[in-house]
Amino acid sequence: MSHHPDPQSQPTPALSADATSASTGHLRRALGVPSLVFFGLVYMVPLTVFTTYGIVTEITGGRVPLAYVITLVAMVFTARSYAKMSAALPFAGSAYTYTQKTFGAGVGFAAGWALLLDYLFLPMINYLVIGLYLSAALPMIPAWVFVLTAIVLVTVLNIIGIVSVARANIVIIAAQGIFIVTFAVLSAVTLSGSGTVDLAAPFTGDGSVDGFGAVMAGAAILCLSFLGFDAVSTLSEEAKDPTTSVPRAIVIATVTGGLIYIVLSLIAQLVYPSNAFADPESGSLDVMAAAGGQFLTIFFTAAYVAGACGSALTSQASVSRILYAMGRDGVLPRGFFGRLSKRFLTPVWATITVGVVSLLALAVDLTFISEMVSFGALMAFSAVNLAVIKHYFIDGGRRGARAVLSFIVLPGIGFGLTVWLWTSLSPRTLLIGLAWLAIGIAYLAVVTRGFRRPTPSLDLSE
Repeated sequence: MSHHPDPQSQPTPALSADATSASTGHLRRALGVPSLVFFGLVYMVPLTVFTTYGIVTEITGGRVPLAYVITLVAMVFTARSYAKMSAALPFAGSAYTYTQKTFGAGVGFAAGWALLLDYLFLPMINYLVIGLYLSAALPMIPAWVFVLTAIVLVTVLNIIGIVSVARANIVIIAAQGIFIVTFAVLSAVTLSGSGTVDLAAPFTGDGSVDGFGAVMAGAAILCLSFLGFDAVSTLSEEAKDPTTSVPRAIVIATVTGGLIYIVLSLIAQLVYPSNAFADPESGSLDVMAAAGGQFLTIFFTAAYVAGACGSALTSQASVSRILYAMGRDGVLPRGFFGRLSKRFLTPVWATITVGVVSLLALAVDLTFISEMVSFGALMAFSAVNLAVIKHYFIDGGRRGARAVLSFIVLPGIGFGLTVWLWTSLSPRTLLIGLAWLAIGIAYLAVVTRGFRRPTPSLDLSE
């Protein structure tokens, strides 16, 4: 599950006239570092660690915590680059804005197009896990029934327009916090009565898979867990002192979230030191049963599915509004995507399009969807690392040993690590992702009449 709410003051799918006019003015600067860090952590969702737990355990041979350590190291360098760019360009829009303003409209469009694939796949993760876990709880009903029901229900809710799910999100996050404490306590009780515990096992593996390449493949998938940290940068226009508070909050949220993931995956592998899952895609249920029996399994399913439903609502609302903005600006067909419902004041056709695309969740597996989301994220992360070098060192003329370290070496390491993770994804994912990029470039050639007209901007601020 990847929580992807609308970054601007929580999602409000109905596009009212007030909201539209407000977006052209100035947002109120009221957020300090603690609020920004909390926003980033809420956006990342601590229980995301259990979304891909089973499949990454199989891929890495029981070394999920080690894979998370590698991902966190790469994300720390990348988070620092986001921090530098948010200080230089304190505007909403994040990676796309940084790339566009640093490398120009053409490269910016390519980065934005890659991110669009990421956003389109995000609702699918939520629909798929809703189906997996509800089907595990009610095995007499096929998973596809839950997936289809969730897609239809969320699409309808987004069309008619929910006022806000901000309060529901707070309740969902609170429930997940209570669950994490319960999981940790029950796991400690279980481990205390199990005799000797091998603390090194989650880092050395169970022997089922050898080699470091397997750990890198797992680490590449785990990148989707860190999608939230860059969301902090979208609040630059609402932060009290965006050039200092936003950069600090980005790094703090990244490190804190990464440590939470490492600890939770470590506890999970200690309490269930095996990769023999009933179903790897819902492997977390085996962990819950080992840690706290039926009670913890039911508690986890309820908290997790509730979080996935809230995340599905917000992620579909966000990507629908991105498609609407692109239609309104003429990047996509205006007559189809750039229209609001007169009755509900919501982008009906854009919302239905996302719902139709989400039907892919009925045909593909969790590993593929997770890798596609990580593909888009790693493309964005790589672009932002390069943007630091271009903006500060090449364009800004920063020189000296300190500038070389800060604006070439550190972002260069971040770029190298993200490319390493990116190339660790499966060949199938790389092929589809690169094909999507090729389609974007071809589409841009058509829109710009063979690159003779100016490249259009993408509104990815949602």
